[in-house]
Amino acid sequence: MRHLVTVLGALALSACAATGDGSDGEDVASAPAPAEWDNPYPSTYRAYPGVPTALVGATVFDGAGGQIDNGTVLFADGKVVGVGGADLAIPDGYLRIDGTGKYVTPGIIDIHSHLGDYPSPQVAAHSDGNEATSPTTPEVWAEHSVWPQDPGFSRALANGGVTSLQILPGSANLMGGRAVTLKNVPSRTVQGMKFPGAPYSLKMACGENPKRVYGGRGRMPSTRMGNYAVNRQTWIKARDYDGKKRDLGMETLKGVLDGEILIQNHCYRADEMAQVMDMADEMGYRVTAFHHAVESYKIGDLLREKDVCSAVWADWFGFKMEAYDAIPENAALLHQAGACVIIHSDDANGIQRLNQEASKAQADGRRMGIEITDAQAIGWITLNAAKGMGIDAMTGSLETGKMADVVLWNGNPLSVYSRPEMVWVDGALLYDANDPKRRPVSDFELGQPGEGDVK
Repeated sequence: MRHLVTVLGALALSACAATGDGSDGEDVASAPAPAEWDNPYPSTYRAYPGVPTALVGATVFDGAGGQIDNGTVLFADGKVVGVGGADLAIPDGYLRIDGTGKYVTPGIIDIHSHLGDYPSPQVAAHSDGNEATSPTTPEVWAEHSVWPQDPGFSRALANGGVTSLQILPGSANLMGGRAVTLKNVPSRTVQGMKFPGAPYSLKMACGENPKRVYGGRGRMPSTRMGNYAVNRQTWIKARDYDGKKRDLGMETLKGVLDGEILIQNHCYRADEMAQVMDMADEMGYRVTAFHHAVESYKIGDLLREKDVCSAVWADWFGFKMEAYDAIPENAALLHQAGACVIIHSDDANGIQRLNQEASKAQADGRRMGIEITDAQAIGWITLNAAKGMGIDAMTGSLETGKMADVVLWNGNPLSVYSRPEMVWVDGALLYDANDPKRRPVSDFELGQPGEGDVK
């Protein structure tokens, strides 16, 4: 069965429904209730089975900036039950795992990924991440391109401890479409991966990409002022949308204006980010996070005041003009300014090493005299990422009642030598480096060279 995801060993497939239950894609004269429009493809995610577990003796970075040496983390029924020191009582019936000499963090979260939309192998037949046929395509949804069998998902889990990720459309368009947030679990369907309760986001892009793609075709926009003109005119249309006749693009933009859909805005230059925030004020929405924001360090105060996160690389820049004035101290300077810092990947390999990227950004800060603790740096790839995706009330830190998305590392996760040893998603053990049977392998990989390889 080609679309069945197979998991070796003790992992059992969850009973995920295969189809959504709504209609879409056509204008209808008589519109259904708005609530039905909002969620035509609901999450069917169900947590894999887990057992009550106690991680004891490890150094705990809680994701919220806290560190507990010789700590204890308890989770059961998919939730964190308790986090404390060695004196935290362990209830009867818990599986006890000795973490002495090891480290525990929340599950790693990537706010900017294209896994599934640009999967491996990267061939034209799989290139489904950018509907680059119009400057604005708010009507497309990234989830409709996600291929759950992408081997990149299991690599991100096993090598990077990634338990949640946001899949974004590409950046050729000013408005690229809706992003989707996923739990990093094996599933036959994308609905079976959809993070329950996560808000949608709209991917926007400013700068060189839209003007190059569409200017190259002799159409608007071909300049930055053209970018803003097309954006503003589209927002004006959205503000006038009354919903009497279905328009998928306008529904998304209306969701943004109503505060129900977040904005993830690809933008490199500081002056342009300031312009985008002004445009958001003019049109009545807010930007949740700028992505690839290599010049955020120049406007840390503005970003702090607007409570806008910056999703950045540690040291990837200089590959085009708008990425020229980047510095490796970007994240550290933002942190010093009190702004929200997120380390993102935008890359199928980079997502497997977000811990090392956070470590590099931390080290660059230290070299210029900005002291950032290990626990704070871990927050850049856990709780802050969750905040930028609107899921921080549910995951991103080890707090009682939150999802038991947990990673046990075999050393300090900010060391290049450290790797995830065990990874739990909602309290279910989905990866164990010492148990080859717990390495998820998608049906696509079965029998192929490199099957399940996590080197």
